[in-house]
Amino acid sequence: MMTDDDARETLKPLVFRLHENTPAIVREVLLERGWAEFDQKEQDDTDWNLYWRNSPFPMTDHHSIKPWQRLNHYPEAVRITRKDYLARHLKRMKGTYGSALYEFSPVAFIMPNDYIKFIAEYCKERQSVGRRSSYWICKPVHLSRGRGILIFQDIKDLVYHRAVIVQKYISNPLLISGYKLDLRLYVCVTSFCPLTIYIYEEGLVRFATEKFDLSSLDNVYAHLTNTSINKHGASYRTYKEGIGCGCKWTFSKFRSYLQILGVNDVLLWQKINNIVILTLLAVTPLPEASNCFELFGFDILVDDEFKPWLLEVNYNPALCLDCSIDDAVKRKLLHDVVELLNYKQIDTHRQNKMPGSKVVRRQVSWRRTSPSAPEKAPGLLSCQKVSSRISASPTQPALQFARGSFHKVSIPTKKTPRAHPRETLTSQLREKMNMPKASSQAKTEVKNKLPAVHSPFTSAQLSRWSPSPEVCNYKLSTRPYFLSDKGQMPVHQVGGFVLIFPFNEAALQASKDNINVKSIIKEINKLMSKQ
Repeated sequence: MMTDDDARETLKPLVFRLHENTPAIVREVLLERGWAEFDQKEQDDTDWNLYWRNSPFPMTDHHSIKPWQRLNHYPEAVRITRKDYLARHLKRMKGTYGSALYEFSPVAFIMPNDYIKFIAEYCKERQSVGRRSSYWICKPVHLSRGRGILIFQDIKDLVYHRAVIVQKYISNPLLISGYKLDLRLYVCVTSFCPLTIYIYEEGLVRFATEKFDLSSLDNVYAHLTNTSINKHGASYRTYKEGIGCGCKWTFSKFRSYLQILGVNDVLLWQKINNIVILTLLAVTPLPEASNCFELFGFDILVDDEFKPWLLEVNYNPALCLDCSIDDAVKRKLLHDVVELLNYKQIDTHRQNKMPGSKVVRRQVSWRRTSPSAPEKAPGLLSCQKVSSRISASPTQPALQFARGSFHKVSIPTKKTPRAHPRETLTSQLREKMNMPKASSQAKTEVKNKLPAVHSPFTSAQLSRWSPSPEVCNYKLSTRPYFLSDKGQMPVHQVGGFVLIFPFNEAALQASKDNINVKSIIKEINKLMSKQ
């Protein structure tokens, strides 16, 4: 017979813990689900189920994670979200597996280290007879929301004050009623070892609020699709023919539009899924960690030939609610993220309870990697073997799992002034976004200098990235939480999230233990040939 104490224990809610600056919608969704917020004064440090923060967790948090807990970031996930890191990884994969497979990312030069290479490419194009000069886009490597972006055609207009990447600007984007757009795709990785990736079926289509015009490269409202920029534009709230008010659609509306045009939207989405697969493959596996997940925001641009291009990957995709479309998409997204975390009834007790045994708070087991173990790629951990099986579907896109060293990348160690484009329409925008303006005298001085000579960075000031020793010296021995009770395989679909890796038995087997990247790439090529 159940006692009153047992009843109270059964009704115990799940508990969430939020770090400062966590978007308000995260708290709202969890409260809607009947969760309780963690009270640090009243509760034990381990008496929570989900810890959400906008910045990386200390490795001590990963080492001490309990079976009933989840963290919303993986260690070293920044490898894919900083623009310069991502460019290096994709360049390495392109060199190893062929440019045809990795042609979805525009040519990129990381400044200042690649300045000479950029000049050579720039001059080569200028000297080619009958070839139209390319447009270029310059982005600070670790800024978001469109800050500091410069689009140019003439190198004399290139000005930067910090580490940046310069990429070929896609000058033939798909336009709807003359307006440029891109896609914000939500991707949830529930494990990097074994790799398990879900893509959200719904997402955001983000529009520029003024018509695309290559003769006006300074017009940020015509060339950038960031909502944080366009919501300050004069045309944001006005009705725009073919677009409507604001600057967003849902994927559902966009796909309906493509179907009316007779475009094969299924093929387009398969290509986009392949981009996600190959991008994550370039950085997997990350250091092993238990009970983590990562919600990425992939930004995809589609050109006028319906070819998708990867623009960047976002570490903390914006969860603010600027319009009703945001609320409709992001609120359900977060509900489905929680569903994806696969909490059990026992997790409400925040303890391990085995039938017929005493209640035990189980510590996650970590062990030092054996020095006699076979040599692995630098900085990467071997994956624990997980016996699992997944049914294959020939129509499912692939996602994969890789072994392979990651290239070390440069990180500026010296603080430098914030970078801006030239004095243009962005001046007023920067004031609205609380961005400091450089003095006109300083701008004049900078414009008269070549970035190769006057860049504030030198090779000595750019340190080589490598994972911290505490990341490398531990290996997890706990079974991942997302494996189902039956068959120990990831669930095919949870809410709006659809599993895209593993996609067949061969890919699954290749992703176990010592990951066979070559075999996985072979399976992806097979899949792409069918598409």
